[in-house]
Amino acid sequence: MTHKKPHLPEKICPVCQRPFTWRKKWRNTWEKVVYCSKACAGRKRESSPRK
Repeated sequence: MTHKKPHLPEKICPVCQRPFTWRKKWRNTWEKVVYCSKACAGRKRESSPRK
């Protein structure tokens, strides 16, 4: 059985360094998506230095 979806764009998460692929919920904001999940976005905020 072959996969029916065409090749989807990928990005690398800067926190966990894992690749993640385009999702339908990101169709309007794919250019702005940086993290693979809310968990990684939260970890990035925790590790950033405070002013």
